[in-house]
Amino acid sequence: MLAIGSFAARSVAQQRIADTKIQDLKITILSTMLVSTQGGTGEWGFSALVQADGHQILIDTGAAPETVLKNAQELGVDLSGVRDVILTHNHDDHTSGLLTLRRVLSKQNPEAISRVYVGPGIFWSRPSKSGEENSMIAVRPAYEATGGKFIEVPGWQELFPGAWLTGPITRKYPEKNWSDLGKVMTPAGLVEDTIPEDMSLVLNTSRGLVVITGCGHAGIVNILSQTADKFGDQRVFGVVGGLHLFRQTDAQLDWTSDKMKSFGVENVLGAHCTGIEAVYHLRKRMGLSRRAALVASVGSKFTLQDGIVPGELEQ
Repeated sequence: MLAIGSFAARSVAQQRIADTKIQDLKITILSTMLVSTQGGTGEWGFSALVQADGHQILIDTGAAPETVLKNAQELGVDLSGVRDVILTHNHDDHTSGLLTLRRVLSKQNPEAISRVYVGPGIFWSRPSKSGEENSMIAVRPAYEATGGKFIEVPGWQELFPGAWLTGPITRKYPEKNWSDLGKVMTPAGLVEDTIPEDMSLVLNTSRGLVVITGCGHAGIVNILSQTADKFGDQRVFGVVGGLHLFRQTDAQLDWTSDKMKSFGVENVLGAHCTGIEAVYHLRKRMGLSRRAALVASVGSKFTLQDGIVPGELEQ
């Protein structure tokens, strides 16, 4: 691994953050395109359940209203005890299951799916010739009417010991992992929609950092760069989720792979918009083993004990 910075040069804050380690972790993919023998339904969407040291967090809620609920039931995953949700950004393929999950699961537990963390800008208007494209504008009052609460995350925020939301990521490197067709109405006016609210979850574990992304619209290298600024020279045990690399050229994938390798990334479980060929490209360029870089399927897992735990099809 290439060192990101000198341990001796760490600030007191970095040292405290580095010393708080998650000891037990399981991530279960509940929405993505590929399905294997575990069962479930595939879709162009993303959702994952994070279970860490007794805490549970749902990251994104899938593309169709019922998919995550049904996939969880089929996989034997109980979501009724999950209070906290992270919506990584406003797109429907990450947010459409929220209301269904809240309405169904709150009948079993009033606190289920009752608190949602979002980045600033997730409720901004996305106007187009065909009308408003940001469904979160309508979802907000409907969700709040159920007793649910949105919490805006403007910057790094610790959810529980060792679990951090990045808040919106500064675009240090020119990664363009989004469509250039959309517009967003910001306080400064109508501009290109770069999905400014895009954020990720970073887990500081006993085996290294684990970064979970929904689409990685901010760019996985930008995400890893700012994670390094926050945590210092810790290795990255895993990157899990969508990286929005499916449209990238070989040259851009080479650059991304080289940068990810420089941060010491040991495992890549690429879901959703990462792209099948892109995962294989990362694997080869980064020099990872077949077990350490795989395409995720519904039911795939990532644990501290075993790293990637794939389904039968993708292994």
